[in-house]
Amino acid sequence: MSGSPQGGAEPRYLRPSLRAATMIQASTGERIKKTFTLRRARTRSHGSTEFLLAPGHSDPDRHREMGRIESFKKKVHDAYAFATSPTGINILKCSLAYVLGSLATFVPPISGLLGRNDGKHMVATITVYFHPARSVGSMIEAILLAFVAFLYAAFVSFASMAVSVFFSRQHHLIVGHVIVLILFCGGGLGLVGWTKQKLGSPLVNVACSLTSLALITVLTKEGAVQAAMFSYNKVWQVLKMIIMGTIATSAVALLIRPSSARNEFRDTFIKATDAMGEMLTHITRSFLSGSEVDLKTTSFLRASDQSKSTYKTLVKNLGEAKYEHYVLGTEEEYRIASKLVKCLEQLMQSIGGLRSAAETQFTLLAQTQAPNGNTTMERPELSTDSSSNSVAEVEPSPALSASPTLSHSERRSSILASIDELPENSTEVSDDEEPSQINAGSFRLPRTMQNNLTAADMFTVFIAQLGPPMKSLAYTLRDVLNELPFGPGPEYEMAINEHFRHSLIDATALFVNARKEALGVVYQNKLPAKPGSLEVAADFEEVAASCGYFSSSLQDFSEDMVTFLDVLEQLKENAKRYPRTRSWEWLKFWRRWSWFRVKKVDDTENTVFLDDQGDRWQIRRPIYRKSTRGDPDKPIDEQPLTYRVWLKLSVFRREDIRYAFKVGIGAVLYAMWAFIPATRDFYSHWRGEWGLLSYMLVCSMTIGASNTTGFHRFFGTCLGAVYAIIAWIAAHENPFLLGFFGWLVSLQCFYIIVGKGKGPMGRFIMLTYNLSALYAYSLSVRDEEDDDDEGGISPEIWEIVLHRVVAVMVGCIWGIIITRVIWPISARKKIQKGTTLLWLKMGLIWKRGPLRTLYEMQNGGRHGGVTYMTPREDIELRRFLNTLESLQSSATSEFELKGPFPAKTFKVILQATSRMLDSFHAMNVMILKDVKATEGEKELLRYTKTEWTELSWRISHLFSVMASSMKLEYPLNAVLPNIERTRDRLLAKVFEFRRSGLGKVIAKDDDYALIYTYALVTGQLGRDLAIIGQEIEKLYGVLHEEDLRLQ
Repeated sequence: MSGSPQGGAEPRYLRPSLRAATMIQASTGERIKKTFTLRRARTRSHGSTEFLLAPGHSDPDRHREMGRIESFKKKVHDAYAFATSPTGINILKCSLAYVLGSLATFVPPISGLLGRNDGKHMVATITVYFHPARSVGSMIEAILLAFVAFLYAAFVSFASMAVSVFFSRQHHLIVGHVIVLILFCGGGLGLVGWTKQKLGSPLVNVACSLTSLALITVLTKEGAVQAAMFSYNKVWQVLKMIIMGTIATSAVALLIRPSSARNEFRDTFIKATDAMGEMLTHITRSFLSGSEVDLKTTSFLRASDQSKSTYKTLVKNLGEAKYEHYVLGTEEEYRIASKLVKCLEQLMQSIGGLRSAAETQFTLLAQTQAPNGNTTMERPELSTDSSSNSVAEVEPSPALSASPTLSHSERRSSILASIDELPENSTEVSDDEEPSQINAGSFRLPRTMQNNLTAADMFTVFIAQLGPPMKSLAYTLRDVLNELPFGPGPEYEMAINEHFRHSLIDATALFVNARKEALGVVYQNKLPAKPGSLEVAADFEEVAASCGYFSSSLQDFSEDMVTFLDVLEQLKENAKRYPRTRSWEWLKFWRRWSWFRVKKVDDTENTVFLDDQGDRWQIRRPIYRKSTRGDPDKPIDEQPLTYRVWLKLSVFRREDIRYAFKVGIGAVLYAMWAFIPATRDFYSHWRGEWGLLSYMLVCSMTIGASNTTGFHRFFGTCLGAVYAIIAWIAAHENPFLLGFFGWLVSLQCFYIIVGKGKGPMGRFIMLTYNLSALYAYSLSVRDEEDDDDEGGISPEIWEIVLHRVVAVMVGCIWGIIITRVIWPISARKKIQKGTTLLWLKMGLIWKRGPLRTLYEMQNGGRHGGVTYMTPREDIELRRFLNTLESLQSSATSEFELKGPFPAKTFKVILQATSRMLDSFHAMNVMILKDVKATEGEKELLRYTKTEWTELSWRISHLFSVMASSMKLEYPLNAVLPNIERTRDRLLAKVFEFRRSGLGKVIAKDDDYALIYTYALVTGQLGRDLAIIGQEIEKLYGVLHEEDLRLQ
């Protein structure tokens, strides 16, 4: 290899100067030849301290030399920049709303509207829970939820009073208290807990907290239920507090820098398309270069993370924009926006498949390294700056190309002469260029390499032929994505160029024609007379499969972009229509009833997105059959009574129902002390209602979530108590100073809530401050006549704080105890059980067989036009995986003696599972492109039926093995089914078919695309299953005879 450097450098001088490529200008639709690059110009920020000649290094003395004045100015400038940023403005808006809410405690005229009551601090608390740092649509939703929470609390309160009064008149007051305690306190709060977990929305959680606060206050503190009398005062006061709080937050949200969810939706969409264009650029360049360096750059990883995060934000903004559209009467625009998000979701899945196809090339190149032991590939200098339809004849030096000892990088560089990423200031190709230089059919493999062609060289042949048009299509796609879908804010005008659609169609047509020619070259050059062995034949077929897979994925992405443009055009027509058609069909609520509902073909109203929460915590039993229980020979009606009762009670075996009962039981056991005369005063003195509220907030579905919430609740309570003590002592009962201190505390709390995204922690701090400082001020001005507890008109702040802290601590401990003792649900167990269920489901889906489904459909089988995986199953699998990923944070908070939760291992397992779902989706898309097989595809499927059937069964078997090991927590067997050998037999069979008579006469090149995709997808599944197996070995080890002792 000593001559390698010289030999590797020589071919660069032999390359023809073909750096211009035919491309479609997206903005004008022109077909031009020009030199261009997929690289973006990198600019540095003006304030960077990096050295010009040593990027990444900064001068440590630069800031030391700055004077104190400059440093102070910089801090002031940074503070001003943060205060004027969207986050800073939102924090100031929230603090202003809190000040307005606290006026209900400090200003007598406003306080007088609420009557004599020491709980007026609840108005300020409402402004914290329903803060104005949200869009108009979210504010509308918050107001609706607040009043729904009040209506539910009022219904339960009045119903409990009625029951208590009725049994009091019958002289059975104790019976009435028992019914109220079990039915209204336990059942009412249990339903609140079930709703919170079922819907899983942050605003719903806040509304449930408000409901719990109102219910607990009326049922356990007010005393009307215990005294068996109707009291409208407290309920009416709660309603007025909700009205005051929502008016304060709504006024701030709508009058001071209002934020529109529709504009946020458009701004997020711009970020999403920009990130997608960046990912497309890097993926295409990585495939052209044959190196995964581009996929490991900071810019690509940042774009990938941004794509995922912006999609979640996009779904959230769409949900909030729905309320704005409904109020404005633009329901049709919302429906089109929903279609647009679904199109973006499809593009994200397509670009995931594109990345998976590119990574396949890297794996194959790594497997086909030269036998000299050189496993590290030098990244070649590649270029796509040539004519889009041509690659000129390349004749490298015979010695170089014929040498079998050269690395693949050198052989690749000796062939490629058309896709270097060079600066754009190169000489453009004139329109009168010689036809011989741009003729599409001019590519010819060097004679010296035809007898020494390796499988890895086929990638080079393919890229040399298709590289320029592939780069041209990627360039056009990137231009379209960069200019879509909306213009800059705050107007966000629709930015759809009329030339985009036909430019994209023309660019796709150019690419499709070039793709056929390139694949034809690959297929012609990959048929050696004697393949040598099964592995060699499989390697050649796998390379051809990878080339077709990536180019097909890029074509699919381009076609999805055309659909995306069509939906955007619909949105533009709807938005530009004059006069604007408005409708308020949602007010016709009776049309939602089943007997009035008309089934729509395109029901975008009930569109399901991957980020929807839905039934997020429900992981059902994977296997449940009625026939395995009772007497299988008898019908249900003749089964034993106990068995029939067991069947009827199946609903109570659901985890969400058990959770609701658990919450209700804990609430009954805690609240019963408020109904026992001997303990009622003790409950009231130590503020048991706040302990019960803390219990409701802490009691979560899983043990880990309860631990986390309990810690945040207790820490926030202690910090809020300290702030209350300092403010009360410093203010000396002065309302102006108390208001100022409250504003300062609110700034910090809203920074935690809005700036850091830690809502529970900030709310707990603010709630405790209100309960202590504002409550103490209410006592000092004697807002309640008979309230001499905790100091009366001379409040004892230390006693007030002590009662709150003790109550919160007891409530947190009680919630953790209930969560762990009554039907404990471990997040660790849920992840293990959920992963097992997901793998079993994936194994059964793959057992159906993508090719088997298509094969039986073409032969009149039972599948009858149904693909192997429905779109609904695809979404359900994705949502279930999202549920498992969300459980990881709860699992890390669970303490067990055997050690901490192996978070890194499960993260790798879930990432591999996510990649396998991408593979499932890619296979499904390939089948759905054309459900009717051609004659060549039918013959190929029939010829290889034994091999692909066995491969499907082996993969399904591996899924079951992994699931069993995870479920039983048992080590894996050291001998597992081998996929690679079976897959090589399939590829060799395809190779044999191509050389047979049928392959030459009936089958065309396009007929191999499906079987090639299947082979690549199974290879990816095999590699990911191997990764999962390695991680399971880290968890449980490998099975040995010593592990099985029959005792």
